[in-house]
Amino acid sequence: MFTWICPQCGREVPPAYMDCPDCAAKATAAGSAPAEPLTPGASVPPQPVYAQPAPQVQVRPYVPPPPQPVHGLPVWLLTVLFAFAFLGFGVGIYWVVGYLRGGHGQGLAATVESPAAKPGAKTNPFQKYIEVSGVRFLEDAKKRTVAKFLLTNHSDADISGLAGNVTIWGRTQKSEEDAQGTFSFTANIGPQESKEVTAPVTTKFKIYELPDWQNVTLDLQITAPAVSAGSPVLQ
Repeated sequence: MFTWICPQCGREVPPAYMDCPDCAAKATAAGSAPAEPLTPGASVPPQPVYAQPAPQVQVRPYVPPPPQPVHGLPVWLLTVLFAFAFLGFGVGIYWVVGYLRGGHGQGLAATVESPAAKPGAKTNPFQKYIEVSGVRFLEDAKKRTVAKFLLTNHSDADISGLAGNVTIWGRTQKSEEDAQGTFSFTANIGPQESKEVTAPVTTKFKIYELPDWQNVTLDLQITAPAVSAGSPVLQ
């Protein structure tokens, strides 16, 4: 036999009653009108079922964490340090290339003297007839600096064993400046003849540090052949 539970007192109530008899009796004793009992066999009306509201889920917006302080050098200081590092690297490469091209630094120890400027040197009679012009500086197969120039004989004499020293100056030379280099030559040259001559250069400078052809001044000193000033060769 089915019963239902009174929601107020928790007692089992036969299905023939709409209300709990115990609760109805208590209500009558308290002065309230009792509820009409259900007729046996009458159906119990369904009790309303109220849906419970869904719980509210509170969504909080995402807040990124504050940036952590970076412990180190500032950006501007790092930029300056890297700039100096790259500059030093470039200077190092430039020095190494120049060192290797100069024959492991041997060119730096070369002394540059000016034979044409030595006091008391006797002037050769051919001095005023010989001209050196059109000098250019090149590198030979052994990476040595050489001078290529035009040698001209302005006399009517056929000169065999002509020799001379040439001092190289820059166009802006001053009395206290050193010569850029020197070279010596020997040649046989006919009367009123010009010929191209090549001679190695003694210098303490690299080839790219020597003045260009348009900025070169040359001092020539003829050292041979030994001919007296009154020789018929120069008449």
